[in-house]
Amino acid sequence: MKKVFFYFLLFGLGKQLIAQSSKSEMVSLSNVPQIVQTPEQKNERLQWFRDAKFGMFIHWGPCTVGKKEIGWGRNGNRPWDINKHGNGMRSEDSVYDNYYKQFNPIEYNPTKWIKLAKAAGMKYMVLITKHHDGFSMFDSKESDYDIMASPYRKDIIKQFVDACHKENMKVGLYYSTRDWYHSDYLQGDNKKYDAFYRNQIRELLTNYGKIDIMWFDHVGGKDWTKWRMDSLFKMMYQLQPHLIVNNRAALFIGSGAAAIPSVAPVSEDIRKMAFGDYNTPEGRIGAMDIKKDWESCIHVGEGWSNRGNKYFTPFKDCITMLVSTLTGGGNLLLNFDPTELGSFPEEEIIIANEMGKFTSKYAIAIYGTRAGPYRNGSWGGSTHKDNKMYLFIKSWDNNEISLSHLPYNITKVNFLNSKKAVEFIQSSKQVTFKTTPADRDSLYTVLELTTEQTVSDSLLVGSRASIFSDEITFGNIISSVATASFSSIDNIKNNSKHNLAFLNGNPIASDYAFATTKEKNPFVIIDLKDIKNTTGIALTNVAGAKYNGKLVVSVSIDSTSWQKVYSGSFDKDYWEIPFTELKTGAEIPGKQTRYIKVEVLFEEPTMFQLRKAEVFGK
Repeated sequence: MKKVFFYFLLFGLGKQLIAQSSKSEMVSLSNVPQIVQTPEQKNERLQWFRDAKFGMFIHWGPCTVGKKEIGWGRNGNRPWDINKHGNGMRSEDSVYDNYYKQFNPIEYNPTKWIKLAKAAGMKYMVLITKHHDGFSMFDSKESDYDIMASPYRKDIIKQFVDACHKENMKVGLYYSTRDWYHSDYLQGDNKKYDAFYRNQIRELLTNYGKIDIMWFDHVGGKDWTKWRMDSLFKMMYQLQPHLIVNNRAALFIGSGAAAIPSVAPVSEDIRKMAFGDYNTPEGRIGAMDIKKDWESCIHVGEGWSNRGNKYFTPFKDCITMLVSTLTGGGNLLLNFDPTELGSFPEEEIIIANEMGKFTSKYAIAIYGTRAGPYRNGSWGGSTHKDNKMYLFIKSWDNNEISLSHLPYNITKVNFLNSKKAVEFIQSSKQVTFKTTPADRDSLYTVLELTTEQTVSDSLLVGSRASIFSDEITFGNIISSVATASFSSIDNIKNNSKHNLAFLNGNPIASDYAFATTKEKNPFVIIDLKDIKNTTGIALTNVAGAKYNGKLVVSVSIDSTSWQKVYSGSFDKDYWEIPFTELKTGAEIPGKQTRYIKVEVLFEEPTMFQLRKAEVFGK
């Protein structure tokens, strides 16, 4: 190999390269912001990221030669961490591992990429430097398996970062610590591989100027002492003091079916540090969370990398994803996948330009805002800045929508686009906005509210005015002592804390859901432990769920004889279902119930997930 001499130098570094086995071996973390920064300092470091809202993810590499999914399309054995093909030593995929010999992206023009991202309204970009397949898209002194060994023979990452700097685009670099190609990955004490990947990170943060985000993607094994996370983070922040890091630098250590014994971090500071600055829900919209920073990463094409793409997410759905993330307190990192030659598919160019029409039209309600104060949902969501609130409204009740009470006096409401005044009524219980279809936009209608006070970043209220807020009629939540049983349990999506999180009426834990395995008729049965006068149930779906099925709710006293109380499509984020009895010619809230069955009827076996069930009664 061309880097033999470099490994002799590494051998002389001694203690810096040994695996970490005790606190005494830890390097000083006094320069690591996740450990030492005050909340005010963290706010300053992350402000641009929180303001940006929208970024472009780019998965690209030699895998596009064979139109294979990046990393996951490699069929060799995956050692230790993800063992689809068995345990033990790595093995080759003689086809995938040699795609780089044909990889020659002569159409690669990062400036064109950046201009497309800007046209879409994106404020930062994150490009793959090395995925799980081990191929480095940059000129690395650590490896021969890199872009310089391809026919292209030019540093992809240098061109990209230089163009970002020239175009004033914030730049992020993705790096997979997991490596199914490198022969030393998680072998023995892992010294060699730990040194290899940390030195590659050093190259990335040294050779290309200012980097704004380091986007890690998983590392395997069950032993934290196989990794010098302390040395990694100290080095990164010596080189790039203002760097933002996602939560995956150590994700999966201590989990998964690994042959290495489970060993915890030698320090809680190590754990805190390694989970970085923000969470990264993948392939879905994260649950609303205004206390923690988060970013949903979702692909537009069929997969993360270009596979000849026969399907692309419709641009209206991409806009919905963007609105759902920004009104939920997060960012959207939307993945585009260049072809083998380095240009984006025409369909993705159309999607970017259509999204740009939306982001430019409503820029003041998107960039530099914070989520809330309304909880978002199928109706839409809200953002705010200073004494302005912006409502992104997707669904209406005829010609109006009523939202929960707001502890601010609203002085003016207008359509953000036309500035035309909007009729509204504010009471102590709710706020109602009235419009006509002629005044509304086809996807989201954005209203601008002016208030007498500055809107608090920490305020979170309800969303659509709830029928269950009428305590005189519907009582209160009575399901805190109930238990739940399921037709089946998915071992990955579900856990032993389910009953507590599902039924206790407390705020929803971020990203939490119960889940069945895939069935045509999955269900959950809630047992109230006694016959009670129930008045209804509120169900919260997982965020962004899109299922073709029928939701059915039934009640019973003895769990044998069931009475159906609701049937409707399973395509919402939230349901409020009152239980009534016909008395003296009128439907009166209240039904004697002990068991409540919530089920879905699917045409094909599908996973059933809900995030919360709240049973009301008197």
